Amino acid sequence: MTAQIIVLNAGGQYCHLIARRIRGLGVSAEIRDLETPVDEVRGAKGIIISGGPSSVYEEDSPKPDPKIFDLRIPVLGICYGHQLIAQYLGAKVNRGTVREYGVAELRVKRAKGIFAGVGNIEKVWMSHADTVIEPPPGFEVIGETDDCAVAAVANPQKRLYGVQFHPEVAHTNCGGRVLKNFISTECHCELDWDPSAAVDRIIQEIRTKVRGRNVFFLISGGVDSTAAFKLCVNALGKEKVVGLYVDTGFMRKNETKDMEGIFRRLGLDNIRFVDESQKFFDALERVYDPEEKRVKIGELFYHIQAEMLRVLRNSGAEWILGQGTIYPDTIETGHSRKAAKIKTHHNRVDLMKNLLDAHSLLEPLSEFYKDEVREIGSKLGLPDEIVWKQPFPGPGLTIRCLCSPSWREVNEDEHLTAVISHYGIWAKRAGLRTVGVQGDSRTYANLALVGGEATLSTLEEVSTQITNAIESINRVAYIVAPRVDNRDSWNIQPGFLTQERVDLLREADSIVQSFMRSHPEMSRNIWQFPVILAPITRGRGESVVLRPVSSKDGMTAEFTKIPLELLQALSRELLQRRGVDCVVYDITNKPPGTIEWE
Repeated sequence: MTAQIIVLNAGGQYCHLIARRIRGLGVSAEIRDLETPVDEVRGAKGIIISGGPSSVYEEDSPKPDPKIFDLRIPVLGICYGHQLIAQYLGAKVNRGTVREYGVAELRVKRAKGIFAGVGNIEKVWMSHADTVIEPPPGFEVIGETDDCAVAAVANPQKRLYGVQFHPEVAHTNCGGRVLKNFISTECHCELDWDPSAAVDRIIQEIRTKVRGRNVFFLISGGVDSTAAFKLCVNALGKEKVVGLYVDTGFMRKNETKDMEGIFRRLGLDNIRFVDESQKFFDALERVYDPEEKRVKIGELFYHIQAEMLRVLRNSGAEWILGQGTIYPDTIETGHSRKAAKIKTHHNRVDLMKNLLDAHSLLEPLSEFYKDEVREIGSKLGLPDEIVWKQPFPGPGLTIRCLCSPSWREVNEDEHLTAVISHYGIWAKRAGLRTVGVQGDSRTYANLALVGGEATLSTLEEVSTQITNAIESINRVAYIVAPRVDNRDSWNIQPGFLTQERVDLLREADSIVQSFMRSHPEMSRNIWQFPVILAPITRGRGESVVLRPVSSKDGMTAEFTKIPLELLQALSRELLQRRGVDCVVYDITNKPPGTIEWE
């Protein structure tokens, strides 16, 4: 049976989020490849074309079957999909003079159709460099922003609609209304989706895929791997499932001890704990590139698993590997067709992919997002301390301890200075690159440091202006402490993954977590709070970076607006630690910056 809404995947980072939002509205939705033949979508009530990393004017860019536009089935194009519709029907799409990443202000010109019930001015989420220059013949422009004159178009007679912004992300305030209008008013869909049945369905899928084999699981202690493990136990019985918790030496303070206690209380005594910290430190000695870190970590996890599996298989039983991979891990690694690789997830190194291709890898949650996994975890009876635990990356503190092979200066930049000249603050370009996501593609670009007196609203505006205007900068951080006017003493110093640096980061992370627990009114608004050690120095140590973000699913995020007086109080605690030179506050949304720096 064909789902009511078909989402055609052009490789967008948020493609599965579109289907997730439609299902959340009670309507069945499934994802198909962008080039799916028209005959395979005829039974749908509506079609949505996702965003993607390509440019529609490139000769080899992905295209849908053009006959879908003649079906008289409503079609909604999002971002790249919006540009595809415009180009196919005679409009011009060019590289924009200004890129839009993150928040933008949409002015609604016609509050009807897909914009029924939407306000005159709405905050929306953008991630694009290409722009529709003019609407196709017969289309009306129904929305615009300061930098995008054709931000939304409609042709009700042809039942075709396009929006440059992303209605599927939580940070587009009117997004739910736009999608609901499309599936109900334009597509006339009926309620037919009940996500509460997901647990029973997953358990049946586990039994089908395992086919009498046993499952060996790596457990991190987060909600993803714990929920996946518990699903397997429920599906197969405890005697058929074994878990392994690996202490890599890059865990949070007291993490291993705390997890042993939690698993004991849950009655999950089929989980073994091993300390492999020396192996990980040895493998990562003098490694500074973030992709190389992730690959080495993933491969080492693979070999530890392989050795454990070898021992288990000596018993004569047949075993496969289980993981708690969720969908963002897959899409950001680029294993979704046409998706750009944002970063290598340690669960997605080539060795793991070989197991997946050989049907020897079980990932029960690979089609779900974090918010859905939390719902599943609650239904499984997992405690809140696991279900609502802040996400912590599998590579642990390795990707929060930034490394540098050499000394580099933090320099003045004429373009950067010009962009922020009227804000009354100063900015410098740091020769330290971080990972970002812009226009559905990975960027590995420079950091901008800003300093001086400013409000939180000004800082957000500054960050957006810088990353939109300067292609080689994808992240902006504000110097919170110490409050100094000397702009000439900043440098990037050499630094690798040493025990001393990791211990300093672990202690800084513990201080931040403790501080936020003492301010629960702020913590409730924080989805994740990475603490990063960066080799940015004034000559007295390193910088602790604070990266609190607000999000629902991790695919988009805003930096959490923590009052500056609270940040300064936290900074005073951190500066008391030997080796901490200064404290900076990441003021970048996602996009253009990823949540983690690496």
